[in-house]
Amino acid sequence: MEYRKHQGWAISEIGIGCYALSGAYGTKDPQEFARMLGRAHELGVNFFDTADAYGDAEGVLGKAIKPFRHEVYVATKVGVQENASFDLSPAYVKAACEQSLQRLQTDYVDLYQVHFDDPTTPVAETVGALEELASAGKIRRYGVGHLPPERVKTYLTTSRVFSVLTELSAVARAACKELLPLCQAHGVGVIGFSVAGRGILTGKIKQRPAFEASDIRNVDPLFQRERFQSAVRVAEKLGELGRRHAKTPVQAAIAWVLSQPGVVCALTGPSTIPHLEENLGGSGWTLSPQDLGDLDVFFEQEDAWLMKKDRASVERILSEPLPPDPSQAFTDLVYVFETAILLSLTTEEQVMPTFMRLYGMRDSLDENVAPKLKEIQCQLGELIEVG
Repeated sequence: MEYRKHQGWAISEIGIGCYALSGAYGTKDPQEFARMLGRAHELGVNFFDTADAYGDAEGVLGKAIKPFRHEVYVATKVGVQENASFDLSPAYVKAACEQSLQRLQTDYVDLYQVHFDDPTTPVAETVGALEELASAGKIRRYGVGHLPPERVKTYLTTSRVFSVLTELSAVARAACKELLPLCQAHGVGVIGFSVAGRGILTGKIKQRPAFEASDIRNVDPLFQRERFQSAVRVAEKLGELGRRHAKTPVQAAIAWVLSQPGVVCALTGPSTIPHLEENLGGSGWTLSPQDLGDLDVFFEQEDAWLMKKDRASVERILSEPLPPDPSQAFTDLVYVFETAILLSLTTEEQVMPTFMRLYGMRDSLDENVAPKLKEIQCQLGELIEVG
């Protein structure tokens, strides 16, 4: 395992994320997951990331790493309440930290991260709470993630942010345009997550599989329509690159993330030891300038194709009748939200209230929800300019 130094810490190039324990990718065995965490430590991983919103993940992680707690960095997150609303008020941040410490069975968190934005709480108030926790020895550093670009800028220019957590992979490259340069300019480290594209960059997914009912990939835009077609082609390209270096597609995918400027750690989400061991093969080697240049040309071609197709899909979903199946209608509207933001047809701030209304319907997708879905479709038509 190779390590990267950032503000006095030596962080393993590859870290382990615990999002899978939330059930987001189907049912996982907590005991098997715990064995994987122990094996990760044996193989040199020293960065473990979780969140208070990931079900029992903090408890599983805390118990698993207790024998070697002081040899690793533990990162967790704050800001998401049980009802999926966001709260970064000082009282909530401090209370949530105490609860996380109990579940993690530790006296301190190495990295405490803002999970999502709470536009009702001024940044200065949230930072004040984080600084109080740091002064009390409850946390060592703090970072931010899942924030609109302007909010990230506010944190970076007004506080002592250690890192920015962002989705980063060969099929999710938006952060490369603005966020990574911004972090570099402020000396802030980047922690990339979903570096294997939620499994699609393993090269094992050629056709859209039948996921468990609870698996978020059932509605994830990456696994829908043109974006899925493009992602499969990206995985095939990484497979070709990997074979030239005697590496697997996912190892090439992780190496690409680690080649991006300012990245201090690539978070992977294995749930088994074989999965872990393959992922760790993404560390310890580098892609050549020729490799990276070839990929850049390929990505430009894919982006041009995808932009044209995605605009057409967004326009169709907003202008044509929604599918009679509420689950499919829900999935189509989620596709519109994320794709419209990526295409700069709207902003996250503009559509987030509508998205939260839609997301709140996810557990009640029956025939009675059809009028509400139609209403959201109309609202999106007013917020998003396709033509």
